Amino acid sequence: MTDAELVKKMLRAVLQPSKSGVPLSRLQAQYKEVTGELIPFKQMGHPTLDALLQSMPHVVQLERSRGGEVLCFATGVGEMAHVAKLVARQRTAKKTGRPQLVNCQMRVKPVAPLMLNGKLSLQSHSTKPRTSLRQPDHQGRLGRGGSRQGGHGDGRQGYVRDNQSDSRNTAQDKPPNTPTRKSSMCFITTVSAVNVSPFKATNPNESTPLGKPKASNTGYNPQLVQSRLKEVLNKHSHGFWVSKLPQLYRELYKQELPNEALKDLEQWTHLCTVEKPCSSNPMELLLYPAKDLSHPCSPSTVITPKQEMQSPVLHKPHKPKTAIPSPPDSPSSLSPELKHKLGELLLKYSSGLWAHALPKLYQDTYKAKLPEHVLENLSLLSDICTVDYPMPDNPKRAILYMRAGEDENCNPAPFRDLQARAEAGKRLSSQLVPPLLIPSEEYPSVLVVEAASTDSVILRYIGEGYSKAQEKMEDEMREFYRQDNTRHVLSSPAAGQLAAVHAEEEEEILRAQVCEVMTDKSKVYYVDHGFSEIISKSKLLELHERFFKLPFQATKCKLAGLGPFCQEAAVLKMFESMASGKIMLAELVQREEIPVVVLYDTSQDDDVNINAACMKALHDKSLESPLQVNSVYMNVSVTSVRSDGTFYCQLPSRGLAKLNEILEKTDSYFHTQVTSELLVSRPFCGKNCLARYKGKWSRVAITNLHGSRVLDILFVDLGVQASVEVFELREIPSSFLRDLLTIPPQAVKCCLADLAVNVGSWTPDAVQWLRDTVLHCTDCSIKVAQLDEGKSMVHVSLFTSNSFHDSGHSVNQQLIESDLWKHQADVYLSSGHSPSKNSASTLSVPPLLELPPAGHNMDIYVSLACHPGHFVIQPWQDMYKLVVLMGEMILYYNKTEEKPITVEKNQVYAAKVENNWHRVLVKGILTNGFVSIYELDYGRHELVSSTRLRPLIQEFRQLPFQGITAQLAGVKPRQWTEEASIVFRNHVEKKPLVAQLESVQEAFHPWDRKVTVYLVDTSQEEKDIWVHDLMAEFAEELTKSA
Repeated sequence: MTDAELVKKMLRAVLQPSKSGVPLSRLQAQYKEVTGELIPFKQMGHPTLDALLQSMPHVVQLERSRGGEVLCFATGVGEMAHVAKLVARQRTAKKTGRPQLVNCQMRVKPVAPLMLNGKLSLQSHSTKPRTSLRQPDHQGRLGRGGSRQGGHGDGRQGYVRDNQSDSRNTAQDKPPNTPTRKSSMCFITTVSAVNVSPFKATNPNESTPLGKPKASNTGYNPQLVQSRLKEVLNKHSHGFWVSKLPQLYRELYKQELPNEALKDLEQWTHLCTVEKPCSSNPMELLLYPAKDLSHPCSPSTVITPKQEMQSPVLHKPHKPKTAIPSPPDSPSSLSPELKHKLGELLLKYSSGLWAHALPKLYQDTYKAKLPEHVLENLSLLSDICTVDYPMPDNPKRAILYMRAGEDENCNPAPFRDLQARAEAGKRLSSQLVPPLLIPSEEYPSVLVVEAASTDSVILRYIGEGYSKAQEKMEDEMREFYRQDNTRHVLSSPAAGQLAAVHAEEEEEILRAQVCEVMTDKSKVYYVDHGFSEIISKSKLLELHERFFKLPFQATKCKLAGLGPFCQEAAVLKMFESMASGKIMLAELVQREEIPVVVLYDTSQDDDVNINAACMKALHDKSLESPLQVNSVYMNVSVTSVRSDGTFYCQLPSRGLAKLNEILEKTDSYFHTQVTSELLVSRPFCGKNCLARYKGKWSRVAITNLHGSRVLDILFVDLGVQASVEVFELREIPSSFLRDLLTIPPQAVKCCLADLAVNVGSWTPDAVQWLRDTVLHCTDCSIKVAQLDEGKSMVHVSLFTSNSFHDSGHSVNQQLIESDLWKHQADVYLSSGHSPSKNSASTLSVPPLLELPPAGHNMDIYVSLACHPGHFVIQPWQDMYKLVVLMGEMILYYNKTEEKPITVEKNQVYAAKVENNWHRVLVKGILTNGFVSIYELDYGRHELVSSTRLRPLIQEFRQLPFQGITAQLAGVKPRQWTEEASIVFRNHVEKKPLVAQLESVQEAFHPWDRKVTVYLVDTSQEEKDIWVHDLMAEFAEELTKSA
């Protein structure tokens, strides 16, 4: 096969799985992800990739959408060609009706890297929850249906149905004990609610043959069910998931729980309390006893659904799974004042707060010591919060979740939001236009229209149900009014009336609201496009009632963090130049009537945080550190040294003097304030706030979020990176906000002139020597050799004294002449065996992961898929434990000093890969300072610097390694082709599935263990997809076509 034929073959493999087409701007990235190489269009004799694709029409079909985006389709797939239409037909006041070709190329914003798959993906701009994945119940898809590729939130189902409609999915085609769907509702909640009880596709102790649905319960006796439910609640007084109730009921009474009982739970408020955890899914519920359950209920007081229709308040927090006995000598209750203060603190952290953080947080906020008995007996907090124990082996580690409150009308918060949105719909022309709902996905794509204020940014949502629905409606309006415009003329327009407007320059009909009526003209506001215009009255048409159904598409949002500066001219000018008229990615920080967002431009090589860029427009450049080539600066303080040899320093300047003065005032202010108002409750990337560094408050910017409680920060005036918990941050007091935000960062990034700053150039010993030499020096001097504005870095000669006249005394020269800078240039994998013993080998290996018996089912997540003969699965049930573990590793290792360690082959370590810390096995050692590692929880191979390795302490060796190497059952072992591997990967990788265990191949080491499983995709409502059947059919088709 020639290279050209191979490229064509691989292009088909990349394009065929995507029915909606692959954007031309993303084709190279997706091709490389599959093949490991870029498309070699130049080697094939074409100047551009576009030219190459145009030359192979039998392989690729190119279509341009209305938004100007070029989409690539596999030729011959008929249904794909119909989907090639994006949406953004944006009008402006200058060119009414003319489509504006805007930049529609989107790349997914890298979200919080602490995702369950541990990887970041930049493939699509569909959305995903930061740390959440659900497996919907048998009644249909729930909650957020979209998912980011590379995460866990793709809304796929985790059960297998009893009945199969597909003729090929018959009982004889399946393994003897096939997964069957249970009648119970089963859910997975957000990772912040780590106390989850994931379900199994079947009861491990029973199997239901395919084609035989379980008989339904017809004799529903509410009194009997309530009496039994009371017994269940007494046995599980700390609560459990509603999805677990059918299984508990079955185990205790050998009967199925009637489906009607699940619907009536919220009505039985005398018996139980139903709570809604922190989740977008309204059907995910927790169940635990009512507060007055201790008073027995006689049969005469049993409440039926007809008698009691009042729903309980839905709360966000989660009930603990593990009971922690309280000491007998602890006080039985807390004072109202103490409860109020603790409630104030917990209210700031809706995603939960670690209990161990309470004492310091309480002391900092209220300048008083938290009574010790509170932590000793957390049950005292039961009426203001719920307590969750994510680490059963460590009862001292608990998370507190504030209970959701009510308004004066006793409406739960979610209901109030719906009320507000419903009231926002305007009744125009005797028709009610429904309110525009915020997209369920966390990162929707938006088209930015304009902004008169950062608190009132006009935008449009992009996607199904939004811009695509608008495009369809406007096409229908054009056809409807084309028939006879004269019959639809609006004779007497009135202010506030909704009308159809015949746009100029193009045969377009748009919806608009009349703002002002003049003699022969009217001022209208285009409700779907977000701008106003004065037009002739003759262009106003009556809007037919069929066009009232779609919500107005132009909506408003606020930019997070910019509220106090919403009218600043410099901020608005920056926003106009960077965002207006472009499609952005919007991170929803607060879901309110006017949502609070962070906008990202993902069309460039690096994602640009628009909010942060607008904030930089406030900087007073006269306060920047002055730098000129060949100039010498004394009294320089080196504040940070990175592992690549770069370092940060502070130079004496007006800006630094002013900064120190304001920070001192801020510190005094914090000592006098007794309030919880300054706690950071809604962190987001790019947010400016304060954190302590060596006992003093310093400015920080949030750079990354690991879930809802752990985040990465940068001390902008020191160049120091750190990972902290959210309770360690404080808002900048309003009285100092403007002064602090106008001072540019005072940390100057430098490197030593004449010494390379490349990967592997700096050995750990050289970095440590530089730190020891300069970090504690009080009177350093630098001489500027070069200003690299592109990298925002300064090349300098560094001196530890004022002897800058003699270059021989520079730190640069000392390092060059030392043995620390002498390297071996060759790179090869070490083949020798590891030394006999070191600190890594003396620690114990985690216990083996428990697996169900052969023939039983388990819910799994496929973290990696190469081909049917090799993929890696993770057990669904313990995923939340892995997320908690990785959060703890981030906090622990990011706070420890970088110290050289002796790395041994075939030993287990902690390694920093991108922004996360993973448990890894060292597979090989390279002589240039790099090591080949295997991620034991995710199954991926990586190459990292040895400086990123740390000893894996015993605390992080308790949880079994979560990655299980697997191969697909039901198919013959073979050499899988690249096309078959791609098909397999697209169907299973980064998706939750149901696995039926066929066999286990045990081994001495946990990472050498291998299982053979059947995989079942249960995401479709109509039928279940058995992956081995799919792969067998695909292999047969390849054989026939060969």
